[in-house]
Amino acid sequence: MSTPHLDDAFLASQKQRLLTLRQQLIAAGDAAGADEQLLQSAAGGEPQDAGDDGERFAQQENDEALLAHDEARLAAVDRALEKIDEGTYGFSDLSREPIPRARLEAVPETTFTVEEAADREPRR
Repeated sequence: MSTPHLDDAFLASQKQRLLTLRQQLIAAGDAAGADEQLLQSAAGGEPQDAGDDGERFAQQENDEALLAHDEARLAAVDRALEKIDEGTYGFSDLSREPIPRARLEAVPETTFTVEEAADREPRR
């Protein structure tokens, strides 16, 4: 499957954006791991009270949610890079329909149309 709606210059630009985003996500994950180690070692020798424990627990939950989000985004970036190499970038993984160029510019790692992405998101 070729990408007639996307020219070679656009694909090269998107690949570079994705590679840069990938590096940023990996660096953020490394920094988060270092921060977690720092917090654990700092808390080791200090007296703790219930308020400190609650605050630490809330921060840990938040950090874990952010890490999970970044890991999912990194997987999406890797999939988008695979699709560029396969020649299928710009087509939905679900329906094989073309993804509009404007959506790819806004979210270069997307592999779904706007409608498909909305259907996949959990309802609140």
